[in-house]
Amino acid sequence: MALKRRSALAGLTMVLVAALAACGGGSGSDKGADARGGGKTDSGYARPADSDKVTGLRDAVRHQTRKTAKGKRPHYVKKCDYDTKRVRHTKRTNGRTKTWYTTKKVRDCDRVRKGTETYTRVVRPERWCVRLDDVGGKKGRDDAWFHVQRSVYSEVNSAQDHAKVSFEPIGRGC
Repeated sequence: MALKRRSALAGLTMVLVAALAACGGGSGSDKGADARGGGKTDSGYARPADSDKVTGLRDAVRHQTRKTAKGKRPHYVKKCDYDTKRVRHTKRTNGRTKTWYTTKKVRDCDRVRKGTETYTRVVRPERWCVRLDDVGGKKGRDDAWFHVQRSVYSEVNSAQDHAKVSFEPIGRGC
């Protein structure tokens, strides 16, 4: 039974992965791009499918700090009760069946809602972004934003304005 359930779950997972890959599975700002990163995007440049590197002239950088908010959620506690359970015993001897009953103490636990608790939720994660001009060496491809890692952001931030830079982005847009 468990094997059937596992194989059904694996099949469902494969279908979901295929559906997400077909839809693009991106951050929403890469319209028309395939999962590998090639193809046309809304910023108009085409990137070769065999390379994930982006080259262009440094235009601007942007650091978006993490934004949080306080939220409330139900607080659950474990509540246990002891109960007695009637247990039936039987014994067979010489074709006769002897039956007797005993009581057994049983612990029954449930999660019970008890008030609310305050927690911090992340509204917007921290992001580092770089804007490039002349993306891919094409003069008309300007003002393309890329989401990058912090180390790449530091390198590009220290570069001169309109210096040629090359990096692997995490995603498009900012």
